[in-house]
Amino acid sequence: MSPNLPDVVLWSIPAFVLLTVVEMVSYRLHPDEDAAGYETKDAATSVGMGLGSLVFDALWKIPIVAIYTAVYALTPLAIPVLWWTVPLMLLGQDFFYYWSHRGHHVIRILWACHVVHHSSRKFNLTTALRQPWTTWTVWPFYVPLIALGVHPAVLAFCSSANLVYQFWVHTERVGKLPRPFEFVLNTPSHHRVHHASQGGYLDRNFGGILIVWDRMFGSFTPETERPVFGLTKNISTFNPLRVATHEYAAIARDVRAAHTWRERAGRVFRGPGWQPKAALAPTPAEPVPAAAGESATGPAAVAERAV
Repeated sequence: MSPNLPDVVLWSIPAFVLLTVVEMVSYRLHPDEDAAGYETKDAATSVGMGLGSLVFDALWKIPIVAIYTAVYALTPLAIPVLWWTVPLMLLGQDFFYYWSHRGHHVIRILWACHVVHHSSRKFNLTTALRQPWTTWTVWPFYVPLIALGVHPAVLAFCSSANLVYQFWVHTERVGKLPRPFEFVLNTPSHHRVHHASQGGYLDRNFGGILIVWDRMFGSFTPETERPVFGLTKNISTFNPLRVATHEYAAIARDVRAAHTWRERAGRVFRGPGWQPKAALAPTPAEPVPAAAGESATGPAAVAERAV
């Protein structure tokens, strides 16, 4: 029998709206020239992406729930839903969320889904709503939890709770919290690093609720300088369809232009910005006189990398 658990996302919508309004008013009353703040078109795109994700998630949920249900039916394990097991299952979900999130940054076809969430150059509470429409890439990471006896409905509850928690960390209006909180939890300070495009901040702080996973697995970086938000190569569009699909289109272009099957595989399954060795090597050319203070040979091209 399916556990009767609340829909935490649905119940949190009033709080989402209220907090967003409070943040907008705070910028009006106390402007911060250094903060990314709000832009009407950008915020509208984020809200539109969030609404679209609800529709597409409902479609992806049909085959995913079928797979999870089949795995759950085959496993001999079944964790009961009790007051003390739910926190443990939430902890397990947060652990596998970390690896899912990390994987979606280092494998390009997965990045094509997640890049949507990083595509805004703003960082405010509406950025939390900028969700992808192709979350079918996430489900494999949670199969071990189902195999361990976590009911699919409980996994859905834990995933929703994780998502709701992360809403409030998308803000510049909250500074650093007391050290015990910063050490254990994902906070606005940690998540600002995650959304930044500076080289030292790239691919850091993947935690959902807890930041301890990043500390344990070597992906933690504290906030030391003001972040510059967005991608290292930003997109200039507010069209939700293009925002949702632009990296898939870029992958298709790169695969068509590839010369070998090894390169095609690399364009899909290696990291964002990956280039074959031939593309990274200097191209022989006629010597060109160097400008004052410059080398005539120059460095090899470095691949552009998205957050």
